[in-house]
Formats: sequence, C-alpha cells, structure tokens
Amino acid sequence: MTRYIFITGGVVSSLGKGLASAALGALLQARGYSVRLRKLDPYLNVDPGTMNPFEHGEVYVTDDGAETDLDLGHYERFTGVAARQSDNVTSGGIYQAIISRERRGDYLGGTVQVIPHVTNAIKDFILADAEEQEFVLCEIGGTVGDIEGLPFFEAIRQLGNELERDQAVFVHLTLIPFIGSAGELKTKPTQHSVKELRSIGIQPDVLLCRCDRPFPDKERRKIALYCNVREEAVIPALDVASIYEVPLRYHEQGMDEQVLRCFGIKDPPAPDLSTWQDIQPRIETPEGEVKIAVVGKYTGLKDAYKSLDEALGHGGIANNVRVGVEWIESETFEQEGTLHHLEGVNGILVPGGFGERGAEGKISAVRLARERRIPYFGICFGMQMAVIEAARNMAGIKGANSTEFGPCDEPVVGLMTEWEHEGWIERRDEGGDMGGTMRLGAYDCLVNPGSGVHQIYGSDKISERHRHRYEVNFRYENKLAEAGLVFSGRSPDGLLPEILEIPDHPWFFGVQFHPELKSKPFDPHPLFASFIKAAVDQSRLV
Repeated sequence: MTRYIFITGGVVSSLGKGLASAALGALLQARGYSVRLRKLDPYLNVDPGTMNPFEHGEVYVTDDGAETDLDLGHYERFTGVAARQSDNVTSGGIYQAIISRERRGDYLGGTVQVIPHVTNAIKDFILADAEEQEFVLCEIGGTVGDIEGLPFFEAIRQLGNELERDQAVFVHLTLIPFIGSAGELKTKPTQHSVKELRSIGIQPDVLLCRCDRPFPDKERRKIALYCNVREEAVIPALDVASIYEVPLRYHEQGMDEQVLRCFGIKDPPAPDLSTWQDIQPRIETPEGEVKIAVVGKYTGLKDAYKSLDEALGHGGIANNVRVGVEWIESETFEQEGTLHHLEGVNGILVPGGFGERGAEGKISAVRLARERRIPYFGICFGMQMAVIEAARNMAGIKGANSTEFGPCDEPVVGLMTEWEHEGWIERRDEGGDMGGTMRLGAYDCLVNPGSGVHQIYGSDKISERHRHRYEVNFRYENKLAEAGLVFSGRSPDGLLPEILEIPDHPWFFGVQFHPELKSKPFDPHPLFASFIKAAVDQSRLV
C-alpha cells in the first residue's frame, strides 16, 4: 500500500518546504522505505522553463527532459531518487491539459469546472505512477490562503477522505517569529495559519515550526492546544549551519517517528543515518578552504544557481575543504581595469545563461583563467564562451562569436535546428515556441581515451543532462585544435561537441551539459570533485 504525505506551508513563503520534504524523504529512506517526491506549483506557467531566474530561481532538468522547480533538485540530492516529468506539475499544466480535452470534446459537451474537473486532474497527477513506492511525498507550493492554491488544497482534502484510513498524513510548515523589541517568540502566526488550513477542511497531523532559536515547552504545549495537534507532533525546525544537517536535526526532534505514528506504523525499522553522519565532519571542520569565483549574469539571486552552489560544496566535501564562493556579475568585466576582482581566487567558473548581456565579461574572465593558468570550469554557456575566447585569442579568428547575439562573420557557436535523441531526429526552428524546445534531458557522450576528462570520469561513455539551444560549430575544430584547444567528448553520432579541454593547462575544461544537476553530498560529481582538487593545488602554489 502506498502512503501519501502532503506538505503544505503557511505564514510566509520561502520557509523551506522543499528542504523539509527532501529531509523527511531521506529519513524514511534511512529506515528502509522506498520514497518518491513530487511538487505541485499553483502558478499558471506551464513549467518554469521560460521564467526569469531572478524571479523563480534555477530551472532543474530531469533525465527525461522536464524543466521543473528547483525543489526537485533538493529531492534528488537528499534521496538519490531520479526525478521524472511526472513529479512536477503546475496550474498552467493542469489547465492546459483540461482545455485541450475540452477542445477535443472529451467532456461530451458538459460544463467544465474547477470542481470536479481541475481537482480530479490534480488527484490523478498525485496518484499516477506511484504503485511501487511505499511513500509518496507531495509538496504544495505557495502558502495556505493563496487564491491560486485553492484547487490544490481542495484536491488533497478530497484525497484525505478518499484514501484508506492511515494512508494520508498532512504536515504543515509554519513560522514562529522572534519579536526583538518584545523579546518574545510569537505563536499567533502559526495559530492563524492552521486556522486557515482547517477552514478548508484539512487538519494537520504534524506541525513543523521554523524558528531561529529553541522555543520553550510551554510554547510547544500552547501550539498543540490551539492547533489541535499532539504536543510531540509539534516539531521545532531550527536554523542550522548546513542544509545537510537537517535530516539529523529533524530525526533528533522525532519528526520521522511522529509521521510514521500518524500512519499507524508500529515498531518501524531503526534508521541508518551513517551517510549523513559521515559527511558532517567534512562540512563542519574541513582541513582547508579555497575561493571560487562564479562569473554569471544572475548572481543577484543565489537560487538562480542553486544546484551549482550545492555541487561546489559537494566538491569541497570530496576534498575535505570549505568552498568559499564569490559571486561576480559578468558585466563587471566589461569595463577596463576590473579584472582585479579575480585576484586571489583559486578557480573560476562560468555557468550557464542566455543572451548577450554580460557575455564579453565572461569571455574576459575565461581569458584571464587561461593566461594566468587558474583552474577554469565552463558549463554550457561557459563552454561556448571558452570556445569564442580561444577562437579569437588562440586561433586568430577575430570575428568569432555566437549567433545567439545576432549575425556574425565567424559563427563558432550557432543555433541547433536538429539533433538525434534515442533514435529519433528532433527538429526546432528559430521562430518556434520558447518553452520546452531546447535540447533537454540526459544524452550520452563518448569520451576520448587518454584525455584529461577520461581520467576524471574513468569511463569511455557518460550520460549527462542538457538544457541549451546553441552548440559549438564543429567546422572550427581543426583550427582550435592547432591552437591548443581539444574537444575530448562528443555525441555518439560524432556531430555535437560535448567537452573541451586545454591539455597543457593545469585544469581547463568546458562542458555543454550541466553536471551540477547530478551531484549529491554523498556522491559528489567527479568534475566538481576534480575542479576543487585543482583549486586546492592552485592555492598551495600561491
């Protein structure tokens, strides 16, 4: 029997429902249960693929090519369970499917309404493809009381009645703020949030209370009394130094035990938390520190590079060092005399991005890394900027540029119009829809034996996730190779470059894919582990 856990939030957004869901999933896994995690987002975009990173944060891409919410990255990093297209849905996706059915006449002329048609579609999404899992955790985006979230709350309320007894549990995440002027913790926001949830027919079974300091037992009893929840089911969720400490702290507070108790599970298996315990010393007491400069165009919002930030930390865990990340806006380097901002860094990383803004600044950062022999890691757009820099300054191709920025004399980077995927030819045109039309998801890559990247992976064939429209133009390969830049990985059909490197540089790699999406704290991605090791070696030379 599959059991369902519904995670909702109240009071304010950004309390950490995604992190709470991921941590609870990890705790259930530690007890030997199989889990699947899903995110239901109330906004009307079909998916986050076309949303501004400054507004929504990064777009997380799954193996099967879904552009999803960044919380699915938390789910994967904490549980190791690969997310799928069926694990993230939005109001826009739900309404798009319903309207398509209505246009086809599937409703036989009936009136299409929020109840039952929209709520039924949401329930179908929650229940689909879950038979093999012992627990399915469903996070509802937004906060209780949001008008756009009402169909989702109504859907899970109905499921709470329709599922068998002890098959559904509701976990509600709230805030207990500390009012400095009064010197008091206030429980009233939590009380009001639960009241709002109960007004739509949902009684929470477990309350997860975010707070920046421990709260007294009397406050816990007060919350339990006014919110109609057992006292032991009021779980403090205190701030911690590292997100990877959260599963341990939640377990100490009895969260997993209380959830299992709500399901009527007696004497569950004891958890094996050794994985989380083993990485804590590397996070809390590392043996050294390196500084990495990330030169991007969305650095004003850290969530825009969430998986990248975490993957750099995983590289630090692999090398037992703390990774200090300096986020630098790429436009900074489009003015004379600004490269001093990169003085003292042990590595430079240029991440993915779209559009011309800041591109020349990224190219300047690439050139500095190459000429000063600083470890360089280019990801997606960062690989393309490395090719343009090498073409201009190593191969003497002065007009080298990307057609993403407009017509150019030497298009070393250009728009892809077709590519092979699992035996099919996928085609795109320049004037087509923006959403869901990139080269998305996991693709195989063949690695040159004897190359630097082959030593890192230790394999002739790898699979990595992609999200891009433009590719390096292979007709410049020979000129670039003569200048010292080598393509050491390519698609199985040999048509698309996937990896570049400069063999006589201490560490200089560019990849067309996004390796950060597959990195985990207990299984750091080999490229990030190798990059941070190179940064450690560079720090010892200074």
